[in-house]
Amino acid sequence: MNNLAQVEALLFVAGDEGIKIEDICLMTQFAKPAVVTLIDDLATSYANNLASALEIRESDGAYRLVTKPELGATVKGYFEAPINATLSQAQLETLVIVAYKQPITRVEIDQIRGVQSSGTLQKLALRQLIVMIGRKDEPGRPIMYGTTTEFLDYFGLKELAELPSLPDFDTLEVGDEGGELFTSAFEARVAETEEESKHV
Repeated sequence: MNNLAQVEALLFVAGDEGIKIEDICLMTQFAKPAVVTLIDDLATSYANNLASALEIRESDGAYRLVTKPELGATVKGYFEAPINATLSQAQLETLVIVAYKQPITRVEIDQIRGVQSSGTLQKLALRQLIVMIGRKDEPGRPIMYGTTTEFLDYFGLKELAELPSLPDFDTLEVGDEGGELFTSAFEARVAETEEESKHV
């Protein structure tokens, strides 16, 4: 298997959180100098390839695959387009989990949903519905996510205390098929709250 491709694949699946060199070494069994060289080679390849939209960026010791700065307007335009005005099922499901479980890491979200959520989290962050609120004090220092004021505005809430009560959410365990269940319950409670407010 191509060594460069293995490192690129890990950068891709790590998503917005990025991945540290030590973790790449652990997963590939490559020596640290070799991983450093491979990352440098990838970064050079992206930089020299005008047809590529990607570049590698390092932040807080973690390396991430990101779009090149000159494509910022294009990416922003995508998220502002009418076709993306509403949230997809995956985005809504992930957003509900973040709202009720924050602060929460991507891995914890993945465990609840049963699927990889990196791309969905990136889209929610670009729409400013979630934001990084710190790092968990455990190996790898994973990013912890929380909701924003834009999230409150999107659902017509003044504060998180107004989130519809979902008593059973706290019992959701790893591996439960609960994502869609709680998304549906959340949507139903928002609708009920809106209806109740009309009669006040």
